[in-house]
Amino acid sequence: MSVILLSILGCIAVAAGVLFAIRKMAPRPETLPVTADWIEELSMDRYRPMLRLLDESEIRSLQAQPGFTPKMAATFRRQRCQIFRGYLRSLHGDFGRICLALKLLMIHAGEDRPDLASTLVRGQIAFACVMALVQVRVALYSFGIGTVNVSDLLNVFDGLRVELRTLVPANMMSAA
Repeated sequence: MSVILLSILGCIAVAAGVLFAIRKMAPRPETLPVTADWIEELSMDRYRPMLRLLDESEIRSLQAQPGFTPKMAATFRRQRCQIFRGYLRSLHGDFGRICLALKLLMIHAGEDRPDLASTLVRGQIAFACVMALVQVRVALYSFGIGTVNVSDLLNVFDGLRVELRTLVPANMMSAA
């Protein structure tokens, strides 16, 4: 009986943790304003360093150097994780602004856009789920466990970024 109770409590704790993470990642009103200049300058190039920032090959090459210690590896991992989390915060903020811009476009559109609403909701759910997974993997990586693959997160981000760029008239961006 106590095993079942502990299992139920464990599931509730995990669900609460996931809900807390999703709530924490929700865009906040202070992410305004979204400008045409910002949309035009928004690029995946800003986040490409994330693809190699936590690459194990760098630690392996450092470990091959004379005098390299496990303490140095731990410090290296910790510093890289801090930088990576900074990128994640920036990516999260930009994603929130993209979502906000898409919502504003839907509100001011002359016709209903259920296709865009569906794309937006799917993108937000996918982003939140993949972001939570990446956060867990970064925490494990900081202790030397596993690797971090951020390409799925960047793909979700890029999909909505491209959607936004296709909806904003080119003359609006060049006039800004």
